[in-house]
Amino acid sequence: MSFKDIFKNSFLNGFTNGIDTNTILFGLLITTLLAFYIFFIYRMVTKKTFYNQTFNISLIAMAVITAAIILTIQSNIVLSLGMVGALSIIRFRTAIKDPFDLVFLYWAISIGIICGAGLSVIAVVLSLLMSLVVIGMQKYPMKKLSMILVVNSSDIDSDTAILQTVAKYSQSYKIKSKNLTPTTLDMIVEVKVDAESRLVREVLEIEGVTSASLISHDGEITA
Repeated sequence: MSFKDIFKNSFLNGFTNGIDTNTILFGLLITTLLAFYIFFIYRMVTKKTFYNQTFNISLIAMAVITAAIILTIQSNIVLSLGMVGALSIIRFRTAIKDPFDLVFLYWAISIGIICGAGLSVIAVVLSLLMSLVVIGMQKYPMKKLSMILVVNSSDIDSDTAILQTVAKYSQSYKIKSKNLTPTTLDMIVEVKVDAESRLVREVLEIEGVTSASLISHDGEITA
């Protein structure tokens, strides 16, 4: 037997010892428990926004599947190389619209990897720290979000009066859109205001204004 054959056999034998059943069951069990923990944390922090139950359930499945893959890779180096090739053909087409959802997705995958590697203590500590960060930042007083003022007027010269009224109630504002026709004016202004009702009522009192709406949005803070 050549040196090449000896090296190949010793290398393969070092990665084909397998993992005992108790280790596999414990790894999958702790992964499932932590995945359900992530499930409830996600449900709690998104109760005031749009909650996606399907995405939340997929977090549990993602963590458990990832843990199973890591456990399989540990048991056999040859099988792990084949699995890497098989997984490389998978393409995820679903776009993550909210960066906050991406945090939870990465959290679930990380839990699966860590528990699959047999480092459950790190996974538990990570989950506790992430909970403190996520919940703590939700409680932290954030800067007031801007609102969108939509004004329709039959007087094309009423824009000056509208902006004067906006400046009266808002320290900063930004004109997002101004559309003119020979007989109408449509304006969209991004504002930060506390007295929303008084602003809308006073804008409606401007001569020529036919409608005024104040709309909240979840975009970035620019003003």
